[in-house]
Amino acid sequence: MSKILKSALLFIAAGAVSTGAMAHTGHGTHSLMEGLAHPFGLDHLLAMVAVGLWSVSAFPAHKAWQGPATFLMALLISAMLGASGVTIPYLEHAIALSVSLFGLMLVVAAKPMPPAFGLGLVAVAASLHGLAHGAETPQTGFAGYAAGFVLTTAVLHLGGVGVGLSIRRWLAARSAPVLATVGSSLGVAGVYLFSQL
Repeated sequence: MSKILKSALLFIAAGAVSTGAMAHTGHGTHSLMEGLAHPFGLDHLLAMVAVGLWSVSAFPAHKAWQGPATFLMALLISAMLGASGVTIPYLEHAIALSVSLFGLMLVVAAKPMPPAFGLGLVAVAASLHGLAHGAETPQTGFAGYAAGFVLTTAVLHLGGVGVGLSIRRWLAARSAPVLATVGSSLGVAGVYLFSQL
């Protein structure tokens, strides 16, 4: 677990520092705070915790960073596209359904899909979330805002990884039904969020 945390924290620090370095003077603080708060919308929050949880169920403990790292990279790239005006129809609907997608991935975690396919799904879902983040870039600038949402997203991923490792350690014999229950709950939550749009 210490290797995972060290890798994850190093990745978070590098992402936050490199993104924050692009900030224009006078714009960082306000946009950073907006970025830190943005991922706490229910759809984003559930999806980001689910990524960490899925990654622990899909990979050995020393590779559990792969899901969060893939999500963060795709999130940041697509947020830059979103900030430049790129979007897709029914984006919010697709984001709500991404919560259900992650739920389904947890339901079938006992029979894992090929890791590359799973990471591909993570990247696609992250791109949807990134386009939405980018489209809501504040007037104060993208760099500080991006540093904020990358940091919050990484912390939420770490929360999911922590929950996943706890399930693996303390509920090993019952991990499949526990993950299936969590996944089913996420599936229902995603459908509910979709129905509210």
